[in-house]
Amino acid sequence: MNIILLGPPGAGKGTQARHLVETRGMVQLSTGDMLREAKDSGTEMGNRVAEVMAKGELVTDEIVIGLIREKLEQGAKGGFIFDGFPRTLAQADALGDLLKSTGETLDAVIAMEVNDDALVERITARSTCGGCGEVYNDITKPIPADGKCSNCGKENDFKRRADDNEESLKTRLMEYYKKTSMLIGYYYAKGNLSWVDGLGEIDAVQNEISQVLDGGVDVGNG
Repeated sequence: MNIILLGPPGAGKGTQARHLVETRGMVQLSTGDMLREAKDSGTEMGNRVAEVMAKGELVTDEIVIGLIREKLEQGAKGGFIFDGFPRTLAQADALGDLLKSTGETLDAVIAMEVNDDALVERITARSTCGGCGEVYNDITKPIPADGKCSNCGKENDFKRRADDNEESLKTRLMEYYKKTSMLIGYYYAKGNLSWVDGLGEIDAVQNEISQVLDGGVDVGNG
């Protein structure tokens, strides 16, 4: 099963992707992680990535698609989660062509719906564990009193992103809506789209996503 998680910054895509990796054996294909891995790999594709990044240039869609192709060819028992790609209609077309050429399918596109004001409030209160990336929130999920991550046990290594402030978040949200939100209509028209409440409790969101993947929710609701 191959899926895309859509949603603005802070909607919880990373948290939900980690859960799917752990429970369903899926592989998360994060654009950023793939580029960093390729840069240090020494392969032909990796050398292209390193050259582009060394020049401070943007990595082309062609390169990203090439990296995704390599991952698809390696296979994954539980399928793939596309994280951070596609971001534009051109990238969505390219991903569709790639999946078709490799005999793969796109089984679900899950849009994590949020209220912007509530999202800003949540993100400005969040911290992440430097060891495993577990997300905490000053209000809904405070850092444990003993200072140890409840997931990996690392002590006193919690970080806040420098751009997790209201002004920066609103800029990032506008960028998302300008470029990526058009994918909502694209995948709705293709019959792939389902919605979940991105601001629900983590367990509740997990359950909604499971219902979508197991066929319990009509595609295109929301």
